[in-house]
Amino acid sequence: MGIKNQYINEKNQNLTFITGGTKSGKSEFAEYLAKKINDLTYIALSEKKLNDIHWQRKISIHKNRRPKSWALIETTDLLNTLSIIKGPLLIDSIGGFIMESINKQDDEWFKIMNSLIDQLNKRNNYTFIVGEQVGWSLVSEYKIGNTYIERIGELQKKITRISQDNWLAINGRAIKIDDISLEIPN
Repeated sequence: MGIKNQYINEKNQNLTFITGGTKSGKSEFAEYLAKKINDLTYIALSEKKLNDIHWQRKISIHKNRRPKSWALIETTDLLNTLSIIKGPLLIDSIGGFIMESINKQDDEWFKIMNSLIDQLNKRNNYTFIVGEQVGWSLVSEYKIGNTYIERIGELQKKITRISQDNWLAINGRAIKIDDISLEIPN
């Protein structure tokens, strides 16, 4: 057995994870991959922020890019949504899931995170997840910023371990990281 195969976990054949930094092209690439899927539901994980003009402009760009045939769910409750929607999904972006639980204590957060991983592992339909890379730069001077960075890093590592396909978007390019990387053992 080669070293690469030695550490392979059980992968969900229907799960694709696309991660990258701000304006990297991660959402566009996820949408490109998902366009071939019929009856897809797009889950936008965020608050509505109706009074934030910049946010509304960003949301409008995202909406205009997506096929009109996709259903849309705007929510901050990903766990409940996953328990209801069984069809194909595109979740954009997992950082909204982190923010919904940002003030939870670590033990409660780990339960919530593991519940999400369990639900994703059990999905039998195409699921595309977009996630943010945030830990490559300065360390936040605020506790909430460091909590976010640590939690998203931990969650995305778990998602990568169960995903069949993992992509990194950087500077408008997509790299299939499974093909050029070795999973770090637990």
